[in-house]
Amino acid sequence: MRAYLVAAALLVLILGSTALYIQQRSAAMASGSFAAPPATIAAGTAQTRPWRETIDAVGTIRAARGILLTAETSGDITAVHASSGDSVEAGDPLINIDEAFEVATRTRLEARLRLAEQLYERDARLIKENSIPQSQLDQSRSDLQSARGELAEVDAVLQNKRISAPFAGRLGIFQVRLGDYVEAGTPLVTLQDVSRLEVDFSVPDRYAPLMQPGLKIVLRTAAFPDRRFSATLQAVDSQIDESTRNLQVRASVDEGDGLLPGMFASLIIDLDRESRRVFVAETAVSYSLQGNLVYVIEEDDDGLFVSPRVVDILPANNGEVAIVSGIEDGERIVIAGQNKLYRNARVQIDPDAGI
Repeated sequence: MRAYLVAAALLVLILGSTALYIQQRSAAMASGSFAAPPATIAAGTAQTRPWRETIDAVGTIRAARGILLTAETSGDITAVHASSGDSVEAGDPLINIDEAFEVATRTRLEARLRLAEQLYERDARLIKENSIPQSQLDQSRSDLQSARGELAEVDAVLQNKRISAPFAGRLGIFQVRLGDYVEAGTPLVTLQDVSRLEVDFSVPDRYAPLMQPGLKIVLRTAAFPDRRFSATLQAVDSQIDESTRNLQVRASVDEGDGLLPGMFASLIIDLDRESRRVFVAETAVSYSLQGNLVYVIEEDDDGLFVSPRVVDILPANNGEVAIVSGIEDGERIVIAGQNKLYRNARVQIDPDAGI
């Protein structure tokens, strides 16, 4: 019986001690603070500077003169005077199509023309002597004109079978070889004048009033990522595309050494207008479904905190973005560490990370 009393006393003592510990622990937790520590951020300042207004666009480089030469008549290819990739001058022969029949026909028609000329000259003398009727002279004149027309017709066919370069440029890859039979319309080879290049692009119709010939354009391509090419706006289409609501524009490339027709190009069009805008670091802008956000640093009696603001921005340039609305000149903003922030979050600035 005595052992039971001792065990019960020990049990009461253990339970009482445990209850006292829990009570003290709960009191300590109730009196403590659960506020999150301030987030460490990098800060910068919004600054107003002159802004050169530009428009971004994409386009395709084309040769000012570029064509696909095709066969205009059928026959076997009897001669190829150039090789793929050659540079040629205007009038240089490129391809001959079998012309044996036309050459023989021309020889016959030349003989007929000479006879018609002789008959006409004889009848012209005789008519002055009243030795022949006027109708015979008219017939001779008609025969002469017909002979000349038939000879011109076969000359045109011969010209179509002797394909030459219509202008100076660089040949592409020949699609036919010596001995191949071609039909009218068969592609033969491309010819591009790469000394004069253009770039075609389109802009939304709201920019139509700003597109004026003479505007300067900076052009970049994936083939030359470290080079910038200059171009000048040359012409604007006379209508808006109804399906896309875009305006077609063409610019001439000032110096396109190395560029080839068909290349994709990124363009920056200088609108020749300057205004003053508020600039912030590009890293200050957070992109979300609600829009573009910038965290502005504010201060109260308890220290620094942040407020998110939705802003309208212009395209980034040199690591900065121009703010259309939402930020004022001189305001302090967060440029790094936004992933830890929320509305009214407390912050502390890392002096070694800001600008």
